Amino acid sequence: MHRDEMKGAAKDAKGSLKEAAGRATGDERLEAEGTADKVAGKGQKAVGNIKEAARDILKH
Repeated sequence: MHRDEMKGAAKDAKGSLKEAAGRATGDERLEAEGTADKVAGKGQKAVGNIKEAARDILKH
């Protein structure tokens, strides 16, 4: 697992928590921040997957 995959997963999880907290408290800004964090986390995980695949290709 690439470092970007782990960081992306953490950011995605943090975003889910913020989004849920915002929804529970009625804080639209917190909910929006959580959604943005989730999107950024998913993007970072994708970059990590690409890097990992490239590394595997170059090894063989």
